[in-house]
Amino acid sequence: MKHLLLAASSLALLTAAGCQMTTTVPVAEVQTPEPTVTYGSFGIDLTSMGADVDAGDDFNRYVNGHWLDTFEIPSDKSSYGIFTGLADTAEVQVRQIIEDTAAEAPAADTLEGKIAAIYNAFMDTDAIEAKGLAPVYPYIDRIMAIEDREDLAEVFAAVGYSSPFGGWVDVDSKQPDQYIFYITQSGLGLPDRSYYLEDTAKNVEIQAAYKAYLTTILGFAGYEKPEQAAEAVYALEKQIAEAHWDRALGRNRDLTYNKVSREELIEMGGDFPVGPMLAALGDQEYFVVRQLAPTPEEIAENDLTEEQLAKLGPGLPALFKIAETADLNTWKAYLAAHLISDEAAVLPKEVDDAQFDFYGKTLRGQPEQRERWKRAVSATEGAVGEAVGKIYVEQHFKPEAKAAMEDLVANLRKAMSANLNELSWMGDATKVEAQDKLDSFTPKIGYPNNFETYDTLTVTADNAFGNSMAAGEWEYKDMISKLGEPIDRDEWFMTPQTVNAYYSPNRNEIVFPAAILQPPFFDLYADPAVNYGAIGAVIGHEMGHGFDDQGAKSDGAGMLRNWWTPEDKAAFEELTNALVEQYNGFCPIENGEEDTVCVNGRLTLGENIGDVGGLSMAYTAYKISLDGKEAPVIDGYTGDQRFFMAWAQVWQGLYREEALRTRLATDPHSPAAYRINGVVRNMDAWYEAFGVTEDDALYLPPEKRVSIW
Repeated sequence: MKHLLLAASSLALLTAAGCQMTTTVPVAEVQTPEPTVTYGSFGIDLTSMGADVDAGDDFNRYVNGHWLDTFEIPSDKSSYGIFTGLADTAEVQVRQIIEDTAAEAPAADTLEGKIAAIYNAFMDTDAIEAKGLAPVYPYIDRIMAIEDREDLAEVFAAVGYSSPFGGWVDVDSKQPDQYIFYITQSGLGLPDRSYYLEDTAKNVEIQAAYKAYLTTILGFAGYEKPEQAAEAVYALEKQIAEAHWDRALGRNRDLTYNKVSREELIEMGGDFPVGPMLAALGDQEYFVVRQLAPTPEEIAENDLTEEQLAKLGPGLPALFKIAETADLNTWKAYLAAHLISDEAAVLPKEVDDAQFDFYGKTLRGQPEQRERWKRAVSATEGAVGEAVGKIYVEQHFKPEAKAAMEDLVANLRKAMSANLNELSWMGDATKVEAQDKLDSFTPKIGYPNNFETYDTLTVTADNAFGNSMAAGEWEYKDMISKLGEPIDRDEWFMTPQTVNAYYSPNRNEIVFPAAILQPPFFDLYADPAVNYGAIGAVIGHEMGHGFDDQGAKSDGAGMLRNWWTPEDKAAFEELTNALVEQYNGFCPIENGEEDTVCVNGRLTLGENIGDVGGLSMAYTAYKISLDGKEAPVIDGYTGDQRFFMAWAQVWQGLYREEALRTRLATDPHSPAAYRINGVVRNMDAWYEAFGVTEDDALYLPPEKRVSIW
């Protein structure tokens, strides 16, 4: 059973979180004798601003207009923004770490030797070309040796092969003191079920390109009639897509927590032999199945409409049925095609190029492949990321930055508490539960206390494909080893060199890797308003995930349970539904009536709540930090103006249209422009700071503004 990355499955990501606030000195005021601010004179690059753009008409262009008009997305990127730029910097730093490590010729069995071997093997394209597809042949042979459904089940469960079933180990959402194995829908080659089921002109074009790609890949696999096999594989994937749930409904944690016994799971499989798929999991007794048809009670409790129910595929039972009934030869072609496609980066150039032509050019609009060294860095980080991260922290993360972040997190916790106390729509009983949850938040900053050692991982400097498979095998075994063990509270799901952050609902923790703690998010010497509007709002965003439409379903211990009174839950849902409607109205692609693509307000709801609530928390924290004093005017901008401008600066971003289409279909985050304009228009303080009136395009009447946290 091919497992999924935990971060992609159950964590709320930022981008597809003790001192008294009344007396705290903002961390950004602590300066060296000669402080250096990275962005502009106080933390914001004023040269990026738009000329003659009114803040109330388009705040994104007001702050970022010149950059939006003049910046060209690099040819090896499908989108670009502040996150991308910082990730590029981290990538260069990591490359230096890896190459310095490799230059010392470390012993093969050391951690340093493993870093060097993975990187060097990926970079050795001559060796990859010389081997050709020979490294894949044993895996293809295993596929072709499938004689019955039991054989098929065993291959589905083996690491490195695709399957209509995905799985991972995580904390049990209703018993957070133990791990459990989650099983979910998987198995598609296109980004989402909608690409198969919605025959828009664009989708039809992509479907044809995908079939052509499958034909090419199956030709590499040795098929004499690859086009015929590709048609069969596509038809099989369309069946799988019909069984899948819509992504927006798949966010509903009440509907996707279905705990079943091993016997019930095997029975659910019908005539398909589920048992062999579970063999690697030992004597695991219970599982959580994410996609099961909701009961009438669940339909009523979740107010599911007929339109929503129509988007609920039959889920896992139907996938088991497809596994049982689909032609074995088609499954073999499916497995061979996905295997070669998944591992294209470590196979000969003609395979790699074919994969990029479809997934890079067609789906993302990316003109050129990333340089080999950049992809080698990604491969190394994917295999031994924490080993590289340990060195990254030593070289690039200042201890004072971690201490300053701890102060900021404490400030934001106080701000959230103050905001909770002032909520008019929430009753006292629910506020007590909410405050308890806030008090129970665990912040993780910079890097883990204990770095992974990868002792049992074996790699070599002359087999990039072998290293990729070995790393996948190691990761899977490491994950499975958690079953039956105590919860590892020190575990991280991002490396320190990752420019991102996340919230884990069943751990109730917010996590901020080292690489995001740099300008323009965080600058020790920047204006406090800028730090609060940037990293402060990021902290608030991650805290906000604990209280978004799904995070709010877990309590302070991480347990999935309803801690809301019926009246407060109804009030909360009224506010969140209003936010859904706002974001549904944002349509970044408008090519006439036949080709207009809008934001999915339901799919992006959790992130939008995080943004709106996070900026509100950060603003409260900033105002309290001033201790009643007036913020100075800097370069003609008030403190409040600088605060909101900082938020807009960190969400500066551009997309190629193809990439934007994919994001709108699959990404729970709204496009960058709406993480700016869609948020500020809901905050009264923004209207006051920039004199926004009903004559401005972004104006919302006070009664239409959504203030949740």
